[in-house]
Amino acid sequence: MASSPTANLPLPAHIANAAIPATLRNPTYALVGNPNCGKSTLFNALTGLKQKVGNYPGVTVEKKIGTTYSQHGQPMTVIDLPGAYSLAARSPDEAVTRDVLLGRRADTPQPDRILCILDATNLERNLYLLHQILDLGRPVIVVLNMMDLAAASGLNIRVGRMEHELGVPVIPCEAVNGKGVVELRLAMSRPDLPLARHAWDVPAAIAPAVADLQASLIADSGKSPLIARAEALLLLTDQDSVRVAGSTPLSVRTTEILRTWQKRWEAEGTDWAGTLVNSRYESIGRIASEVVLPAGDIGPTTSDKIDSVVTHPIWGWLVLGSTMSLLFFSIFLLAEYPMNFIDAQFANLANWVKAAMPAGDLRDLITDGAIGGVGGVLVFLPQILILFFFIGLLESTGYMARAAFIMDRLMSRVGLNGKSFIPLLSSYACAIPGIMATRTIEDSKDRLVTILVAPLMSCSARLPVYLLMIAALVPGDRVPVLTKVGVMLLMYVLGTAGAFGFAWLFKRTLLKGEPPLMIMELPPYRLPSVRDVLLHMVERAWIFVRRAGTVILGISIVLWFLAAYPKAPETATPTQQMAQSYAGQAGHLLEPVIKPIGFDWQIGIGLITSFAAREVFVSTMGVVFNAQSDDAANTTPLRQAMLQARWPDGRPLFTPLVSLTLMVFYVFAMQCVSTVAVVRRETNSWRWPLFQIGYMTGTAWVMCFLVYQIGRALGF
Repeated sequence: MASSPTANLPLPAHIANAAIPATLRNPTYALVGNPNCGKSTLFNALTGLKQKVGNYPGVTVEKKIGTTYSQHGQPMTVIDLPGAYSLAARSPDEAVTRDVLLGRRADTPQPDRILCILDATNLERNLYLLHQILDLGRPVIVVLNMMDLAAASGLNIRVGRMEHELGVPVIPCEAVNGKGVVELRLAMSRPDLPLARHAWDVPAAIAPAVADLQASLIADSGKSPLIARAEALLLLTDQDSVRVAGSTPLSVRTTEILRTWQKRWEAEGTDWAGTLVNSRYESIGRIASEVVLPAGDIGPTTSDKIDSVVTHPIWGWLVLGSTMSLLFFSIFLLAEYPMNFIDAQFANLANWVKAAMPAGDLRDLITDGAIGGVGGVLVFLPQILILFFFIGLLESTGYMARAAFIMDRLMSRVGLNGKSFIPLLSSYACAIPGIMATRTIEDSKDRLVTILVAPLMSCSARLPVYLLMIAALVPGDRVPVLTKVGVMLLMYVLGTAGAFGFAWLFKRTLLKGEPPLMIMELPPYRLPSVRDVLLHMVERAWIFVRRAGTVILGISIVLWFLAAYPKAPETATPTQQMAQSYAGQAGHLLEPVIKPIGFDWQIGIGLITSFAAREVFVSTMGVVFNAQSDDAANTTPLRQAMLQARWPDGRPLFTPLVSLTLMVFYVFAMQCVSTVAVVRRETNSWRWPLFQIGYMTGTAWVMCFLVYQIGRALGF
């Protein structure tokens, strides 16, 4: 392609041969790569447990920062940036990666160095992001991950040739097995990392605009010439308009220059974005032809053979159904013994306190408020651990993408595509990361619909409520495992059907639009990294434990106070005390609304408090039905206390029908203030979270009314 004198823009010689000074201390590395390239596995291998997880200020995109150490023990900071196919952002996730690398975010200092992870089995596609990163003129280390899978596919990657072409260190790696991690640390420890010998031809028609924008960006913010040039190239692509909170806005002058050139090219009929992309791919093609020796005809790969079953129109559904059933069986069978152990330890602790302290409000506060409230929730920790373990396993093996592929046809019937299924599936663990995962959906309407229906998927916080109600629903001391699994599956199916139903409704009313075609990479199957899965499980479980030790503990203590005061006469029964307490008064105010669905004022107290977190309902019931227990020898099991509860006319309160109705309520109701907060941040408006609360709570009441009234009419 012909070019003007300014079209070929190589790095200046004095910069290209520069190196990071030996005096650099505690360098910060940005870890970047395409989705499914093994970036998170490598981050865990480098940093282990030395990680901090949060969100970038102003946007709910996960921010992971860890610490690793050089060969001399020097600490090095590693920032795990969201996966991106390109710096020309198409989603908030990719926009954060772009802005951190370009130094646009005031809350995150621009990294000193960059680790770019490439999937060796799809090298040419991964080279596009690397090509843009090399434009930045920063020290880069290239990590060729999944070299074992590349070899199994018959690919021969010439690592030495690649180093020569790019001028930067290239480290072959198998992150899942820990191979190459030592060599990578040695490369990261170098004080003299060279800059890339990277030059490519910018088309002559585009080069003057690049120079104008580059000069304006330098004048505006004092950016280095290389950073300004890289940013100018991105501004000339279609998708660089994606902006997120916390990002430095463009100046009026730069925006005007950009608009002037775009109007000029539109008048001339020049496809400036396409021209730039094609030119970059020509450069990438030359590199790939030098580096990758193509495979011969080696027949179907192992992944292809597995996919012939797993993604089959019939067998794929059987595999998916069997996987979900195995998950639920494991939740009940494997968790039973540790749950009984935890329950017994909290009961023993409560009994010890009762034996060691004189009767009184302080003792009741400790046993019924603190120990009872927290213990009633922590007893479900084994099941939460199993749930997160399975989800981590499905993600690390590559099956999660297959599940999305299988679901695409069904999702398209409700106006979405398979990409929405991954956030919805993640919402089975917790709606918050599920809603955050919607930022990978490019279409704004599809993203908003997915956010609105994600809380309908039965999250792990509902598990304690379901399990308690299943225990109350079935007569007898022990509930058969098949019954537990059957009722639990019914609740999950009901929530999933509700999510799909409302998605169909919203896509045809509030947020009309055609379902986009799904283009999704199916990563190769991998043996899971048990270490990564366990880290994911422990990280999420710790959030659950921390909530039990803070939010739930605080709510339990406050609730105990509201249930114990004002004091009734000494001759009053525990039920009379609860009825006249502050909590009872609130429950009585709510009772006229919930009585048609079979609930009384005591259940109403649980509905009010569980808006803080659904699992709080369990600890609330513990306080409501055991608030004045003075039994020093034993604590009354919550299930038995609930089964003994009565209406004023003597009818049982927790009948099987009421227990089922209460589960239906928690399937549909928006009982989670944390989710409301995340929806507010994701949509940047109170309109949608308030709408979400309204439609979900209204649906919950209507569904419960139908279940309860029809059940009564049928004699249940």
